[in-house]
Amino acid sequence: MMLWLMIAAVVGCAGHGRELVRRGDEIVVAGRYFHTGAPVVLWTDPGGYDAYRVERRFVPLDKASWEATAAEGKGPESPNRYGWRKADLPPDVVERVRGGGWDLETLRGVVDQFVIHYDVCGTSRQCFRILHDVRGLSVHFMLDLDGTIYQTLDVKERAWHAGTANDRGVGIEIANIGAYPPATDGAELPPTLARWYAKDEAGRWRVTLPSSLGDGGLRTPGYIARPARNGPVIGRIHGQSLMMFDLTDAQYESLIRLTATLHRALPRIRLDAPRDAGGALRMDALSEDEMAAYSGLLGHHHVTKGKIDPGPAFDWERVITGARRLVR
Repeated sequence: MMLWLMIAAVVGCAGHGRELVRRGDEIVVAGRYFHTGAPVVLWTDPGGYDAYRVERRFVPLDKASWEATAAEGKGPESPNRYGWRKADLPPDVVERVRGGGWDLETLRGVVDQFVIHYDVCGTSRQCFRILHDVRGLSVHFMLDLDGTIYQTLDVKERAWHAGTANDRGVGIEIANIGAYPPATDGAELPPTLARWYAKDEAGRWRVTLPSSLGDGGLRTPGYIARPARNGPVIGRIHGQSLMMFDLTDAQYESLIRLTATLHRALPRIRLDAPRDAGGALRMDALSEDEMAAYSGLLGHHHVTKGKIDPGPAFDWERVITGARRLVR
């Protein structure tokens, strides 16, 4: 009782009904705000993407409802695009959290993986349209070309993005059109990359959004998205040779800050990625036993053999080293 009287006294001094203004860099973990130092748009913000809503976002309003979607016989099979984290929780905890009543300490005991994807959509707006409206899936975060982070769900929710990692994982979709086998016809780039990237007069590569996407929904006016490394990168994942353009510097800067923040909020997410016995980063899928024992950063390719994201250009060491530096 005394505690509540003290809180009331402090609030009273500040003024009843005074609006508390967010800085615009917060993510939400179990209902609590954590500052990242990067631009964040929440699902509750103007221009945000809300994965809690059951209607489709990018169709005419009279066709958006779940009822209209179901009547068309296409689109998501369920009105919800997410679930709740069951994991191996005891029955009393399940009963407490199944209605959304997660506290941070309970969540810290469950979530220990951060799964990184590229979206193969090119922009976060297009990613949300495909995930939410078409495929009936979800992800906690999307990272746009200009470094804007969109959070679509509280981290307490079980987003649908990485199969067996969903119970324990936080997911992010990074705006990037993806990786492809190198061209075999003498062309410099495979067809998809040739549609999405071009050189300017100075010989620097940049993203060229298809005209069908308009401005792509980017929040930074006039932003020119350039890969952090000037040119395509070729590497191997699951033994397959793949070509891909790197993320933008703005994406890396925001991802590093988000990764460090998630580690602070959920300390069991270690700041490292899977490595072999010699310390080299692994570019294959973990076994079932390895996945069960692993805590930290993961690529989708570590979770599922058929997946290759976040691709050969993704700079794991830049993200890991940068996040560790921020935490220190």
